[in-house]
Amino acid sequence: MNWIFSIVNLVFFVNTLFAIVTVFKEKRDISATWAWLLVLNLLPGIGFLIYLFAGKKISKERIFDIKAQEKLGIDQLVSLQKEQWNEKELLPYDVLTNEAQQTSRLFLEADQAIFTNNNQVKVYTDGQEKFAKLLADIGNAEDHIHIEYYTFYSDEIGYQVLDALEKAQTRGVNVRVIYDSMGSRGQVRNFFKPLEELGGQAEPFFGSKRSYFHSPRLNYRDHRKIVVIDGVIGYIGGFNIGDQYLGRLEKFGYWRDTHLRVVGNAAVALQSQFFMDWNATVKNSAESAPIEYADRYFPLQRGQGTTGIQIVSSGPDNETEAIKLGYLKLISNAHDYIYIQTPYLIPDDSVMEALSVAAYSGVKVRIMIPSKPDHAFVYRATEYYAKELLEKGIEIYKYDEGFLHSKTMMVDGQMCSVGSANLDFRSFKLNFEVNAFCYDRKLAVELTDIFKQDLKFCTQLSTEYFAHQPRWLRFKQYFSRLLSPIL
Repeated sequence: MNWIFSIVNLVFFVNTLFAIVTVFKEKRDISATWAWLLVLNLLPGIGFLIYLFAGKKISKERIFDIKAQEKLGIDQLVSLQKEQWNEKELLPYDVLTNEAQQTSRLFLEADQAIFTNNNQVKVYTDGQEKFAKLLADIGNAEDHIHIEYYTFYSDEIGYQVLDALEKAQTRGVNVRVIYDSMGSRGQVRNFFKPLEELGGQAEPFFGSKRSYFHSPRLNYRDHRKIVVIDGVIGYIGGFNIGDQYLGRLEKFGYWRDTHLRVVGNAAVALQSQFFMDWNATVKNSAESAPIEYADRYFPLQRGQGTTGIQIVSSGPDNETEAIKLGYLKLISNAHDYIYIQTPYLIPDDSVMEALSVAAYSGVKVRIMIPSKPDHAFVYRATEYYAKELLEKGIEIYKYDEGFLHSKTMMVDGQMCSVGSANLDFRSFKLNFEVNAFCYDRKLAVELTDIFKQDLKFCTQLSTEYFAHQPRWLRFKQYFSRLLSPIL
């Protein structure tokens, strides 16, 4: 029998050695390092398969492809705005509070995010209304349509959008589409072929159209949701393209999300982000070419709107984590209240501490999460952190009307954020995200009122709620929390 124990010990020794080599050969933060060591050692052999799908980092060559892209169309504006900040000539000094001025400067320095102040904004919280307007805008497009979605399913609404794009391409509008192959898994093969035969272009983000099996990597996905039409109209928020986002899947029920339709110069910033993603994606494509700067893509406008907006992006190509820094800045700016909606509540230590400091300082912090999971481990980790924050005096609500997918933050009726980034490790470090940080009291109050309306369909969680949960469920919450840096 001794030889059996010897073999087992040898297997565990070799597994541990390979785990250490595998994890440490790529740079990552300490929490993720320990989480992967836990997985690889607790699940010998199987852990390495999980790592192959969820742990392997994006190649340095791909990272360079993204970093090498210039913010076409706005790079000169960034330099100009930095000079104006130094001379205190930029408009935010006249119209923004001190806190908002600091936030605006933060994004300009950390992400080269230009400030635009002439935007008209419409909030959409219902998929039927959002897609009806999007289809109408596509139908009225005159020059170009640029679409970038994490999910573009080949279902009823997917075919509706594709049909509208094909009609636009037929009448001479240039159509370009970026989709994430993992987010769009299950999509019919050659789904975009009719559009491409008409002259339109569709590319998987860092994928290959030639292979039926796209990259199985779970991390480093294009989670952004961007639409730019004629350089004038922009869409940004949480809705993807799929029937579930219209509440057509029984599994999720009503889909509660938040999206913005923007008319104004913020569309220029969205356009520039799309250019960067497109040019990095098609670098090695035989079918599609990079986009070159042209005035028609960046028609600076004198709009009638009054909303100040900065389009802020983050991803594994940039260690600054600009969106997280924005969340931290908004939280630290709060004096009265902070309202947050997020489907995935897995904050890192810095966000946990910032929320705790705000609550301890008398700021009313309310966080709304879903009442049902779409990813089991992620939801159990969300429950764990909800309990932790509840114990620090933060109000936690679960939305019972359907599935809550909205990613919003509202502070003091002054500033707000709407976009694709959740309050979790994945959005901070592992995926490519984009948010609109808005400086407009009217818009911030509108989103706050929407939050309060949603409270009518929520259950407020209490310490008793968690205390009465089964031990097995609490164990899964604690275990999921250990894996939170890699979920």
